[in-house]
Amino acid sequence: MSITTLASSSNSWLITPNVGLTIWTLVVFLVSMYILNKVAFPRIRAALDQRRATIEESIDAAARSRADAEQLLAEYRERLHEARAQADEIVQRARQSAESHEHEGRERGKEIIEEAAKRAEREIDAATKRALDDIRREVADLTVMATEKVTRKTLTEADQRRLVEEALGELDFSTLSSRN
Repeated sequence: MSITTLASSSNSWLITPNVGLTIWTLVVFLVSMYILNKVAFPRIRAALDQRRATIEESIDAAARSRADAEQLLAEYRERLHEARAQADEIVQRARQSAESHEHEGRERGKEIIEEAAKRAEREIDAATKRALDDIRREVADLTVMATEKVTRKTLTEADQRRLVEEALGELDFSTLSSRN
């Protein structure tokens, strides 16, 4: 057999319809379709439906998760805003408290300084009085001694007092006690 004969004989059965072969092919196809329709296709449909349901559930779960995440983010932002507001309020109260304590401290310091100045003034007045009293006594003693030397006699106590009082009356002690 030559190649041309083989090619012509093999082409003939594909091109020429054979009724028996066509019927058997149709019967096998219909039986295969019936078996597939009864056995395989319901399982494939069930598997596809189950897969579709699983995908839809996953999509719904992802949407719920996203909504929950957005809600949590919104709550977080709100809490963060509240925390910042509280922090600002705490800082403001701390500043006010510090200013109040500073003002109170200054006032207390002024009071302490005023009290110390008054105390020092009282002490100065008391020291001035003591000094004036010491000066008066010293002047009285000097006057008595000077008078004794001048008169060369001892004066009685009444005479001494009279002379001291006269001498002291003539002296102006107000200039010694005045503070300018």
